[in-house]
Amino acid sequence: MPAAAAVWGVSYAAVEVTWAAAGTTVQWKEHSAYAPAVQLLLAALALLAGAACLAGTRTLARPGRVVVATALGIALPVFVVGTNGLPIYFVTLVTLSGVESATGLAQVLLNTAGAALLLLVGLSYRRRLRGDCPRCGQPHAGAADGPLAHPAASRAPRRTRVTVYLLMCGLLPWAGTKTVWTLGGNALGIAGEDWQRMSSADASGPAKATASAGIDVTVLAAMVGIFLLLGLLYAWGQVFPRWTLFLAGRRVPRLLPLIPAWLTGVPLAMYGVFLTIMAPLIAVGVLPAIKPSPPFTSSSGVTWFVEFGGLAFGGLGIGLVVAARSYAARTRPVCASAGGGAGASTPAVNPG
Repeated sequence: MPAAAAVWGVSYAAVEVTWAAAGTTVQWKEHSAYAPAVQLLLAALALLAGAACLAGTRTLARPGRVVVATALGIALPVFVVGTNGLPIYFVTLVTLSGVESATGLAQVLLNTAGAALLLLVGLSYRRRLRGDCPRCGQPHAGAADGPLAHPAASRAPRRTRVTVYLLMCGLLPWAGTKTVWTLGGNALGIAGEDWQRMSSADASGPAKATASAGIDVTVLAAMVGIFLLLGLLYAWGQVFPRWTLFLAGRRVPRLLPLIPAWLTGVPLAMYGVFLTIMAPLIAVGVLPAIKPSPPFTSSSGVTWFVEFGGLAFGGLGIGLVVAARSYAARTRPVCASAGGGAGASTPAVNPG
């Protein structure tokens, strides 16, 4: 991972410097682009983070360890924030709606790769400093590349499940409003016919097909997120259930649900919290009101929908983070040499 992170740092810096020198527009949000100075700063930070990852593989004195930890501690949040647009790009790609900015998508993917690598390197480095195995996190003698012992399948604790269920309720106002519009009803001062006409103007074939069945495509994407959430909470997310046919009874690769959960959960949580805070500030006049554009007919309708979106995205995102944290803890394998084999095994039964 440190070597991969160093390669990413050099590649990232090369791309950013090239874009800055060529004056390429790299979108970071609607109607806004990265300034060349920001791109050069990100390039320098990526190089610093890559160098810190390589330095962390050596035995360092205390000042060196502080420098490595500081570099990773500064770089990781920056590139995590840079993943913010990933869920939006995912929805547009899945629905065949087209990519608004190819360079913006490339930037988000580069940030995501960097954030993932830096997180893994930082976790491994922290474990080594504590004297634990950098691979499984447990203290044990011997190499860290032997066989792994996997725990038995289990569901999340009751407190975690209740927390996630409450967070999922944040989807109801947003999904309900969109479903009313899709079915032709009126909500927030918007007629269903107006919403359908505006949304179908640039909609792709799949989006139009789901809308004809009364299902908004973004609500359908949220349902996929709910399915992922349930898999993270229950045992069938660790062992393939009966309805998966040929895979039934096999252990689910640990990263199969964790990677999409982290990659979508963190950006959704940040975006949702931002919207949830922004809407009340607009309502009380701290921030300027949003000028309505069709099909919205009033600023209050836009503000309410922003709040609904914040509750939905924030609830789903935070729920994914909470569920993924529980799943990661419940499924963490340990090196067999750490003595974790006792009571830890790959379940042979099918939990259904």
